[in-house]
Amino acid sequence: FSASAVSLSRQVQGTGGSSAVSKCSAAARGYIQDRFLRLLVGRQRRRAPLVHRGYYIRARAVDHCVQDFLLKTQSHPRTQILSLGAGLDSLYFRLKDMGLLHHTVVYEVDFPNVAWQKATLIKKMKELSALVGDIGGEGLGVITFSGEDYKLLGVDLSELSELERALGEAGLDNEIPTLFIAEVVLTYMENRRSDALIQWAAEHFSQACFLLYEQMHPEDPFGRVMQQHFSQLNSALQSLAQYPDCEAQQRRFFEKGWTECSVMDMNEFFTCYTPEDEQQRVQALEPFDEYEEWHLKCSHYFVLTASKGMEPSWTPLLSNMTVPHRDGPVRMAGSITAAVCAIHSEISGLRRYGHHSVLIKPNVILTTGGFGEEDGQHCRMRNFHVLIKHAGYWKAGCVKKENPDKRWDERLYHTVSCLSNSLALVVGGRTSPSRSGLGMLWLKFPETCNASDPDDITVELVSLQPAAEPAALRWRHSTTEVIFKGEKYLFLYGGRSAVEPVLGDWYFLHTQELSCTVIPVEGPVPESRHSHSACSWKGGVLIAGGLGVAEQPLGSVFFLRELQHGFQWQTVETHPPLIPRYSHTAHVHHGKLLLVGGVWFHSSSVPGITVIDLMTGLCLDYAINVEHLEWPLMLHNHSSVFLPNEEELLLIGGGGNCFSFGTHLNPEPVSLSLSNILTSH
Repeated sequence: FSASAVSLSRQVQGTGGSSAVSKCSAAARGYIQDRFLRLLVGRQRRRAPLVHRGYYIRARAVDHCVQDFLLKTQSHPRTQILSLGAGLDSLYFRLKDMGLLHHTVVYEVDFPNVAWQKATLIKKMKELSALVGDIGGEGLGVITFSGEDYKLLGVDLSELSELERALGEAGLDNEIPTLFIAEVVLTYMENRRSDALIQWAAEHFSQACFLLYEQMHPEDPFGRVMQQHFSQLNSALQSLAQYPDCEAQQRRFFEKGWTECSVMDMNEFFTCYTPEDEQQRVQALEPFDEYEEWHLKCSHYFVLTASKGMEPSWTPLLSNMTVPHRDGPVRMAGSITAAVCAIHSEISGLRRYGHHSVLIKPNVILTTGGFGEEDGQHCRMRNFHVLIKHAGYWKAGCVKKENPDKRWDERLYHTVSCLSNSLALVVGGRTSPSRSGLGMLWLKFPETCNASDPDDITVELVSLQPAAEPAALRWRHSTTEVIFKGEKYLFLYGGRSAVEPVLGDWYFLHTQELSCTVIPVEGPVPESRHSHSACSWKGGVLIAGGLGVAEQPLGSVFFLRELQHGFQWQTVETHPPLIPRYSHTAHVHHGKLLLVGGVWFHSSSVPGITVIDLMTGLCLDYAINVEHLEWPLMLHNHSSVFLPNEEELLLIGGGGNCFSFGTHLNPEPVSLSLSNILTSH
């Protein structure tokens, strides 16, 4: 080996060790049933719930396909499984323990030092060695451990001729049904070497199946953060440039000699192949509030199964369901160019997500709460931030709080509603998802202040405990101004709480006394949702999208319309149908509903701006052109402010904790000019 090849193999082995620790943590929390991992991994570290979910879906996909292979081939006298880059995986021990290996031999291959480490562990641990039964013969060449139905080989996978020779020596049979497993392995090899391996498996085995699980979509914002993470670990994902999506991977297998091939992303796998009761079990295991990152992680990993010469054919992933990525790419009506907002200030207080921004006066934007970067640290945000447009450019500043001893509670996913030019109401929000939601708070600012200097703006916090307080104990909800019989009310709708993962109730808060008023509402009740959008329109409210009961994005749009004696829910029909999404923001302008960003299950593209004509129902999607930005623009958990006179949209903050790849915060506000798309309709 060259020194650089040895160092690269060490980095790749590091990713294997880290993923074994994550699987172990998921098993300890009950996501996966696996009592052998802790024996193999040794060191225990508790990972975040988001990481647990990610490793759960990976383990579930692999197990689903492996068990399907064993079931379909049980009439054969002999079968074999070849796990490529197996690392410290416990697959053999679990299958053996479940009594599924009556006539199957499992071969595992990894770098020599990894294989030796695993062989030593197996011999040392009684629970492991008793299951496998050591028959000796190891230590000869590359075979580091040899049992009746288990062979562990130390070979570099990229040396195909050496691999072939070692497998022959260990007794691999080209003529019997063989399942190849490559779980985030091939992507670390040069493409010519991984392609040669895929082709070799198809050409040399008469009845073969291949199971591949790895990353995709390198070029969208989440994909760029993911790629950067692996590059920094010095273990770059090499297959992504040539095979960036499901379709390219499927073509790859057909070209390399496989006759059947199905592939899907992990959102699709979770939706179609995980029974509802199992979905609910997993969703209830830990307090969880990182839906966006979970769905983005799942849209950047795929599971693929390919086969040739199998009778009956092996198709564990043939989906009868309507599947998201099969709809083809989203049709875009055009694009809007994003520009970094010119701000005359050094303040970085807008690198945050889960915050709220509101226009408190013309050209004055107040941003509160969220999680982000303050004084070089990642934390829940204490400071309020103001942006003021003056003489054509924006100035930024931190707001002085009149009574800083009053607890702001450093909240995320709250709402702020301006009730006059000197008063705003904060409703709900949370600190941790395991704690109950927060109540209400007044923000008071002087009516007259120099609206050109951020330093002149002060905010007084007034804690409230009105009778309506229980209604506010929620987050990811909406509060929208409505008018009934000439009086102003705030319509508080949806969201979630520490007890209820999704709410579908609503309250009318009278803005004077902050008491809940009973106003009759008729019509079809929208399904429960959180992370939806809500806009005032014609005295009522437009509700769009959101995340529903089964953690599935919704594509419905409702209008709560004022009648003489109350309100009525009406469905707004859109054509083509609105692509389900959540975690977007929304604005209404001249009879058009604008939906901004968010998360959807179409992994081939990210949501830009969707324009719905409220008179005709016409629904058009526009991409956001980010070529002038030097960083990935993540449009979820962001805030946006629409300036109607300039037809300009300001996107503030956004981003999140990208699985185990690090936190991404959009570094600067972004401006979009919408005049072209608003006049072209």
